[in-house]
Order: sequence, then structure tokens, then C-alpha cells
Amino acid sequence: MAGNAADTPSADLTVNEQGRVTIPAPIRRAAGIEAGVPLVVYVEDGRVVLETREQLAERIRRDVAAAWTGEGSVVDELIADRRAEAAREDQA
Repeated sequence: MAGNAADTPSADLTVNEQGRVTIPAPIRRAAGIEAGVPLVVYVEDGRVVLETREQLAERIRRDVAAAWTGEGSVVDELIADRRAEAAREDQA
């Protein structure tokens, strides 16, 4: 196991015959992954990403907050958009 430039743990892993890998304890600790915690797995830019549901939810919250360019509440804007759409449908 070696550290990268950010001094976080890294490791070389091998996929076994059943398609499984074992995540070393230092990697699990650094990622906040505890035994028994369900993980979400997906492919992003050709990389396999594992994260807890809580980590995924927090990342989505950060991404939405960073992308938000409006003023006021996101919910208020969504409601206003829906009302405007309904009004357009009523006029049609």
C-alpha cells in the first residue's frame, strides 16, 4: 500500500474468479466505509465508484447547491414553474 500525492491510502487490487475484490481496511477507513453499510456502485468516466448512500446524497446536495444560480428557494422556483406550466395548459 502506498500513499498518493494527497497522502491518502491506495492499493493494488485483483479481481478474483467470482468477480470480487476485497477493499483493504485503510482504504475503507479513509472512505468512511464500515462493515455492513450498503454501498452504491456505478461507473463514472470509466472508473468504478463505491460510496455509501449518505455520501452519495451529500455529493448530490453539494452539486445541486453549486449549480444553483437562482435566487430564493429551489422549491419555490419549482412550484412557480409548475404553476406556470399548468396555466399554459389551461389556456390551450
